[in-house]
Amino acid sequence: MLHEPTSLPTIRPAGCPFAPPTGLAQLREERPLVRMRYPDGHQGWLATSYALVRTVLADSRFSSRYELMHYPVPGVGELPPAPAGDMTGMDAPEHTRYRRLLAGKFTAHRMKLLTERVEQITTEHLDAMERQNKKVDLFEAFAHPVPAHIICELLGVPYADRDTFHRHTVTLMSLEATREQQIDAMAGLQEYMAHLVTAKQTEPTDDLLSDLTTSGLTSEELTGIGALLLSGGLDTTANMIAYGAFALLQHPHQLAAFRSDPDLADQAIEELMRFLSIAHTSVRVALEDIELDGQTVRAGECVTLSIQAANRDPDKFPDPDFLDLYRKATGHLGFGHGIHQCLGQQLARVEMRVALPALFKRFPKLRLAIPAEKVPLRTDMNIYGVHRLPVTWAEV
Repeated sequence: MLHEPTSLPTIRPAGCPFAPPTGLAQLREERPLVRMRYPDGHQGWLATSYALVRTVLADSRFSSRYELMHYPVPGVGELPPAPAGDMTGMDAPEHTRYRRLLAGKFTAHRMKLLTERVEQITTEHLDAMERQNKKVDLFEAFAHPVPAHIICELLGVPYADRDTFHRHTVTLMSLEATREQQIDAMAGLQEYMAHLVTAKQTEPTDDLLSDLTTSGLTSEELTGIGALLLSGGLDTTANMIAYGAFALLQHPHQLAAFRSDPDLADQAIEELMRFLSIAHTSVRVALEDIELDGQTVRAGECVTLSIQAANRDPDKFPDPDFLDLYRKATGHLGFGHGIHQCLGQQLARVEMRVALPALFKRFPKLRLAIPAEKVPLRTDMNIYGVHRLPVTWAEV
């Protein structure tokens, strides 16, 4: 039976801040690979099942190159090729060269060595919170500065410059930014990083960016890699900490288990990644005709991948719409899959593993300071979460 092409569902059900957009579950059940109409008129596809999304992410016949893509949200338009060093928008072999160079610097072992420093920075920001008048925006006071401090120290970026690069990062993550605004933000971030790379080449310090200056990379490649790592290390983890805290506050039985069982933290982080799926949507482009789920995806056609629908697929995760910290959420796609799986996932795990338990241990009476339905959600961003999370620990 032929169906009219669908549009990407983006409207989330009212009063359900953790639910994926309405319509994704029905599509996943009835037509997990469906024709989709893109805002620029392109006729591509939408994949919503776990099996299909994982298959596409692992298949090298699907490209991640920016200049080939059509985007499932209006206003973006065509983008230029990825700048040198930005391996997110590259395929093999270019991607492989950068990935091999960086992968050894982000291993689980190396990232665990940062745990003590993450604990120190976390404690400093919890101390600062405690000195305030028992009411803060948790995003600004805690969730954002902790990973910002860490990625700045790791790369050797001055933390005092955070307003500059954070502004560019927010624009790049915005679904409402125009193509021109996106390009300007990328240029601004690249310009900032180019000056920093020049400084590191002249006077290297003890950090990752200085270390990379001896790896044979060009200045342009160092700039692209630095911009990628800086922007990637800021927004995603910050939103997981804030949005994860929001989810736990709204699931008191799960929060009680989280507080009472220190051994639960690692497993809980994986379940939160699955349940929240902040990196909710991705796109790939077929480089040749590909048979997928009994249909032919033609060369040049885009497949939009709903990560949030895949992570709620009952064929993979029983009772997927329930947050269950005791669930073994092995195989979730919160960090992606395949060659583009998140390079910094081990760092993100360390940061969340330290920050969230420490937050609820320090403030056992922490609660929302506004009604849950008033929390401003990032429906306008390609990384979901909260814009603000006002909380208090004052006596009722």
